[in-house]
This record gives sequence, C-alpha cells and structure tokens, in this order.
Amino acid sequence: MEGTKIPYKMLSLDAFSQWLGIEILECEIGRCKVAMTIRKEMLNSMNKAHGGISYSLADTAFGFAVNTNGRYAVSIDTSINHIEALEEGDYIVAEATLESLKNKVGFYIIEVKRGETLVALFKGVAFRTLKEWEK
Repeated sequence: MEGTKIPYKMLSLDAFSQWLGIEILECEIGRCKVAMTIRKEMLNSMNKAHGGISYSLADTAFGFAVNTNGRYAVSIDTSINHIEALEEGDYIVAEATLESLKNKVGFYIIEVKRGETLVALFKGVAFRTLKEWEK
C-alpha cells in the first residue's frame, strides 16, 4: 500500500479516533497533520478539555506518520507537555514530523496548535516491525 494511503486505512479501522472526530488534513511520507474540535463530553471537572484529548490527537498523528514508511509501527515511548488549556469548540491541529528514522525505531515531534498558538508538544518513539502494509 502506498505510504500516504496508510493513515486513511488506519483511520477507517480506528473507532476511537473516529469518535474523537479526527480528520486527516495532510499526509506525506514521514509527516501527517490531523485535526478535531473539542466537544462538551471531552471536558474535565474544570470545564477544560481533558489532557487525554490533546494527547490522543497527537498520538494519532504520530501513529499515522510513523506508518507512512510502509512498515507496521507501534509506539514504545511517548510524552507530552500541555502548554495551554483547551475549551469546548476549540479546533486543534496536530502535526507529526519525522526527526530521525532508523531501521527499527523512528523519533517524531508532534506540535498541537489552536490557530497559531502552540497548546501542546508531544514526543514519540516508535518501534518499526518487519511486517509491511499490504501492497
């Protein structure tokens, strides 16, 4: 399967990302940009978006981007810095960018933004299996 088509296949099989309302905006080998809108059921007790929401969006962008190289890949280490609080109705975009790709691991930086404002910074390391996506 062509690398840029893999994220669309992954999204079609990902009920959680579909529930979040994630859409793919752009995708190329080693990079993927996804977006979603914060909904009321995503808010915590302080009426702000639960941290897991921006984490999930970033993690999805990461997963899609690392698989564009054609081999099944899974996260082995991730972390996030929450910089700004998010509210209902906020439209957020996560862009995953390849920083380093080796035979068995890939390192990515994912920026989550609301407009031009950086709201979270996610770092991810993925293990690349030998299994290739179907041609």
